[in-house]
Amino acid sequence: MPVASKLQVERRGKPLHLLLLHGYLRLLQERPLLTKALTSAILPALGNLLAQSLDKRRKSEKSPKNVDFAGPFRFAVYGFLVTGPLSHYLYLFMDQVIPSSAPLAGLRRLLLDRFIIAPTFLLLFFCVMNILEGKDLAFLNQKLKKGYWLALKMNWKVWTPFQFINMTYIPVQFRVLFANMVAFFWYAYLASARK
Repeated sequence: MPVASKLQVERRGKPLHLLLLHGYLRLLQERPLLTKALTSAILPALGNLLAQSLDKRRKSEKSPKNVDFAGPFRFAVYGFLVTGPLSHYLYLFMDQVIPSSAPLAGLRRLLLDRFIIAPTFLLLFFCVMNILEGKDLAFLNQKLKKGYWLALKMNWKVWTPFQFINMTYIPVQFRVLFANMVAFFWYAYLASARK
């Protein structure tokens, strides 16, 4: 049987979710940085679309016409260029600095993440989005004064339990994916908070 036909037979019997999972795992093994960058682009962009949809529903707008595709694009660019690559290296770095065998490793990683990495990432988010929106420093300063502290407190409330799970129980190669699944909803919140 030709190779292509054999692959089609193997794929025909498998459910779509298993095919996607196997494809993701293969890409994760072959090209981990690119795979994490892509998932960090796609899920936040979808989170931004969710935020727009919820915002329309809150305002009782029924028309899907006014979808701002620039918003999801900016979130995708941020995820692909910033979140994916930085998260990939930060999780590897934390595992080297605080190995799983270290006493209270999960808690120590969590404290590092919550008090150093999270505030820095959030500031970076505000700065990069400001650049992608073509705004000036005065606008950034205003957004930071108005929304940074509120967003950071919400980050600590929402992300702390998930990051504890992520850094304690999730294998390092899946931490970016796990965080991206939570980020789907988080970026929906951030998109609303920045308005």
